[in-house]
Amino acid sequence: MQTSEYPQRPQGSGSRNRAFIILFTAAAIITVCAMIAYFALVSYFDRGVAIGDAVAVVDLQGEIFFDRWKLSEIESHRDNDNIKAVVLFINSPGGGVAASQALHRAVLDLRLEKPVIAFMASVAASGGYYVACAADSIVATEGTLTGSIGVIASFLRTEELYQKIGLEVTVIKSGRFKDIGSPYRKMTESEKAYMGDLLDEMYQQFLLAVSETRRIPIEEVEDLAQGRLYTGEQAVEVGLADRLGSYEDAILLAASMGGIEGKPDIVRKRRRRSLWDRIMGETYASIARDSQDRISVKYIIP
Repeated sequence: MQTSEYPQRPQGSGSRNRAFIILFTAAAIITVCAMIAYFALVSYFDRGVAIGDAVAVVDLQGEIFFDRWKLSEIESHRDNDNIKAVVLFINSPGGGVAASQALHRAVLDLRLEKPVIAFMASVAASGGYYVACAADSIVATEGTLTGSIGVIASFLRTEELYQKIGLEVTVIKSGRFKDIGSPYRKMTESEKAYMGDLLDEMYQQFLLAVSETRRIPIEEVEDLAQGRLYTGEQAVEVGLADRLGSYEDAILLAASMGGIEGKPDIVRKRRRRSLWDRIMGETYASIARDSQDRISVKYIIP
């Protein structure tokens, strides 16, 4: 009797393989659908949709950097008829000059349409105060750290370290100020004078913004400035803040100014994040922020 050279497949193995493939495919489809449904629900509830009259809360926490999403968030409240007032919840030591100015200007534009209250939490200093002073009214706690009206630029020098480890950097530039602040060499006196003039111009812009929004003569603002920090209680005494109170007090004040009776509904938007962002968290974002500017000029607590 002739036998086959190839082993015979056990009966039923094909059926089991097909069943496994079907189950695996079904499980994959269910998983994908569940993920889509989850992110759709998260996206819906992150919109901060107001059904009736409400107070919107805009969070400004941590170092201030140029954030187009945050600017869009403020602008969206300006155009939303259901939002009757806005509270800025500020807990920030400051940040980039242009970023702070952009937020300041966005708040001023928002004020043209509806009341804006700034609540200063643990710290609202430098660029944080720059944004706060654009509001109609500023509420602080007794222990809030605020003020620090000034500008700072920091430069790291690694020249001696490079010499010790035998590294040499060759720089080719088209202008004498092009590599100002380079970590590979000492800054010249003319470069220090140039940077001093640049920072003084930014400082004057800061003083003028505070003077105009707080209605304090610029000479008095300059006396209050010089990078000094104030507690919330001191800030009220010198006119940099309007009143002492809690976050809830700020909400009720905003509701009252917006014509809302009783306890208001609160709308707080959250940034929509992709699946990749949710997995990676803030790692990539922090790297991107750190690499924005070669020269770091900031309104920030030193």
